[in-house]
Amino acid sequence: MKIKYISIIFLGVSSLSYAQQVKDTLIKESKIDEVAITGSRNKKRTVTNTPVPIDIIDIKQVSQATGQVEVNQLLQFAAPSFNSNKQSGSDGADAVDPATLRGLGPDQTLLLLNGKRYHQSSLINLFGTKGRGNTGYDMNTIPIGAIKRVEVLRDGASAQYGSDAIAGVINVILNDRDKGFEGNAFYGMNLFKSPGNNDVVSDHKIDGGTFDFSGNLGTKIGSKGGFGNFTAEFINKEYAIRNANPAMYTSPRQRFGDAKAQNVYFFGNIELPLSDGLKFYSRQGFSHRNTKAYAWTRTPDADGNIPEVYPNGFNPIENTSITDFTFDNGLKFKVADWEVDFYNAFGNNRFTYDINNTINATLGVKSPTDFYAGGHSLLQNTTGFNAVRQFKVLEGLNVAFGSEFRYEKFNIIKGEQASYTMYDQNGNPVTRDTPEALLVTNPLSGNVRPGGSQGFPGYSTDIGKSRNNFAAYVDTELDITKNWMISVAGRFENYNDFGSTLNGKFATRYAFTPQFAFRGSVSTGFRAPSLAQKYYSQQFTNFQGGQLVTIQLASNDSKLANSLGIPQLKQETSVNGSAGFTFNTGKFTATVDGYYIQVKNRIVLTGYFARADLPADVQAENPYIDQVQFFSNAIDTRTKGVDLILSYNENIGPGKLTATLAGNYNDMEITKVNTSEQLAGKEDIYLSAREKAFILASAPKTKVNLNLNYKINKFNVNLQMVRFDKVTLIGYDGTEQIYNPKVTTDLSFGYEFSKNLNLTLGSKNLFNRYPTLQTTQVSSGNTESGGIFDPVQMGFAGRQVFLRMNFKF
Repeated sequence: MKIKYISIIFLGVSSLSYAQQVKDTLIKESKIDEVAITGSRNKKRTVTNTPVPIDIIDIKQVSQATGQVEVNQLLQFAAPSFNSNKQSGSDGADAVDPATLRGLGPDQTLLLLNGKRYHQSSLINLFGTKGRGNTGYDMNTIPIGAIKRVEVLRDGASAQYGSDAIAGVINVILNDRDKGFEGNAFYGMNLFKSPGNNDVVSDHKIDGGTFDFSGNLGTKIGSKGGFGNFTAEFINKEYAIRNANPAMYTSPRQRFGDAKAQNVYFFGNIELPLSDGLKFYSRQGFSHRNTKAYAWTRTPDADGNIPEVYPNGFNPIENTSITDFTFDNGLKFKVADWEVDFYNAFGNNRFTYDINNTINATLGVKSPTDFYAGGHSLLQNTTGFNAVRQFKVLEGLNVAFGSEFRYEKFNIIKGEQASYTMYDQNGNPVTRDTPEALLVTNPLSGNVRPGGSQGFPGYSTDIGKSRNNFAAYVDTELDITKNWMISVAGRFENYNDFGSTLNGKFATRYAFTPQFAFRGSVSTGFRAPSLAQKYYSQQFTNFQGGQLVTIQLASNDSKLANSLGIPQLKQETSVNGSAGFTFNTGKFTATVDGYYIQVKNRIVLTGYFARADLPADVQAENPYIDQVQFFSNAIDTRTKGVDLILSYNENIGPGKLTATLAGNYNDMEITKVNTSEQLAGKEDIYLSAREKAFILASAPKTKVNLNLNYKINKFNVNLQMVRFDKVTLIGYDGTEQIYNPKVTTDLSFGYEFSKNLNLTLGSKNLFNRYPTLQTTQVSSGNTESGGIFDPVQMGFAGRQVFLRMNFKF
């Protein structure tokens, strides 16, 4: 086979040097037909000759040089169009990092594992976090040690892959090495100082200690090319607390910062030829994460505190447990020149809460201080097949088609009674018939004490809802000439709970020269409302402007939602367009891609409607609710942006320099707020300026990543700088909170003692950068996180130094 050139763009460390190795290997072995990537079912397609932009990130090299131990944070600093931050004071989101692509919702990017749909997290983000009102994927349930590479398709792909792919697709490819053992040991700690004027205080200047150990074993199975690859990994991370100085600020949180967490993983990847032309594969994954996060402080005289139990007040701890399981199995075989993949992909995510160091204030001194608050779970099972065949039409026609049947079940798990119940003075649960004179009040304020576990109230009901959907697709690619190809795809899906949808995609690429090509696409897309968005219901307390309020989040099918004309949820729909150019000379590669994404009927969590906004009969039926909110197809958005990636490699002196400059410009606007007839004229409540700002802040307007790697023999140095643009949020009082642009710098030094041992010493956020201090907002409690900054840009952990050792045998 004659191969003119191959160029693969990698974001991250030593990216082009690795790409060059791939190029050399492919040319040497003439196995270009083995390369298969996300966004194309044509195995002869490489990254730069696809009509849509795709990034391939070599996880091992990036993690080794940057000190990242979780997938989300690794991609945050490696891919400019990807954004994810550690949350604080955001309930379950303290344990699951919401992630966005091109600034869209966390649930508008599809996650695949080895090309098969990965199950979502059962968590729905409620408040104080990005992606409020969205479900999403928990990529941190997949250990870095098990990953070979990550492919990021930055283009709408619902017509190819189905729901959730409005912003794009992230495909995690597992290790497939069939021999040897590779181990990794990592230790890092935050070595920080206050950002200035002693605004942050701490008992010490070292915290956030992180230990990570992983082992990956590859082995051959049988004599026909079968293999097994197995990974075990353990991560322990301590608190990283960034308290506001109490001598300067009256902050609503005394324990503000990153949560404490432990992660245990086991992943397997098995392929076994059963006979000529028949192969069995299996991928197994198990992860368990325990996270301890501090909720907002209850002061000694707070209505939710009993001074006899906590004389100095208390800081509730949300002790969450996430158990995640995946089990994918399939057969690959040929039928009449069609390559067929028949599979079943199963996944389950279970998320439960234990609330510690808390109290049910209506039980007084008799109250327990620990509660089981229940939780939620999501099960997903997908059965399907794909068939692919090459035809000799013009310069080559690739046809793929397939079908899927997916079953999903969402459960809310009931907590113990005292975790969610308000009791009267006689110790009986409060009902609408309870006389006001029997309610438990705070003698200092005269206010009624809140019920349930403070910090996070338990779930009061068991809910089990399920649905299924059927999908069928056709995906074609035609090389009209050696320089011009077109791609057409179409997908039909039917959901038993809201109906059918049909989506299509057209893409093309034209190579003007072997080095320079144009590419573009246009497509329609959709995202089905998640079961959690349709059926989630909870009553909880929240701090607003320093005041504790009781909020009812009413499910979409509830009487409360119906009384306000909130319609049944339907699918989000989108129109995507992209156009760009690729240029490659071997040493220098450039890609630039502009995009346009219009989304209608985006599902978000509405603002808070006060009691006065509710009908009189609803107020009477819910006497202890201060505010209510709902899930609704509330907004239309329009997003425009540009992705730019420049890569260069050159031999300089005795070593080799590899440089990558990658940037993203992203501009989103909310074009319409869709209110119900009963709430017409209340658009500012339906979606307040504060909520709008939170949606628009899902990504900074610009994000630029510069990576320089210089390697001399066994020594290499890696420098990475990331610039985050300004972010603007709005507090509960309507005041703008501006986070100015910031630049973080990561630096690492590596030495290869032998082919089997490599040591890296480095620092993340070398110059200890923090988001802009919100000093005027802290005293009134108007930041979402209750601290002196919000979880934006690079986060608020400060500098970390780390040591990593990689070994193999």
